Amino acid sequence: MDFSIGELSKQTGVKVPTIRYYEKEGLLEAPVRTEGNQRRYRPNDLERLRFIKHCRDLGLPMPAVRDLIDLGQHPDKPCQEADRIAVAQLQSVRERIAHLKKLEAELQRIANSCKGGHTVTECNVLKAFGDHRLCIDSH
Repeated sequence: MDFSIGELSKQTGVKVPTIRYYEKEGLLEAPVRTEGNQRRYRPNDLERLRFIKHCRDLGLPMPAVRDLIDLGQHPDKPCQEADRIAVAQLQSVRERIAHLKKLEAELQRIANSCKGGHTVTECNVLKAFGDHRLCIDSH
């Protein structure tokens, strides 16, 4: 069984332009073309696209996705590189969470600094958004 690009998109939730981009970047093999020049994808293309989408949903950058795909082409290789990629992504996520927690705390402080009882000229929220020096922490 093979699939059109629209069917592939529908089954994976990946938009057609993104599928084309992945082809252009070499993450998906160039599909077979019909006499009418329509792309036709095979089940292994569907599985590859699902793999790419899940990697991207987990926030992996494109070079890491490419490395994992390349690694998957060598089933006898040890998996330390895959482990390294997972650990690096976990660290990246933890750093973003820490950043977001600082951002949350600063926004909470700003939101609590004014309860709307002032004029716009006296508004602490507008002052805080307009001057980074009024922030308590680097965010």
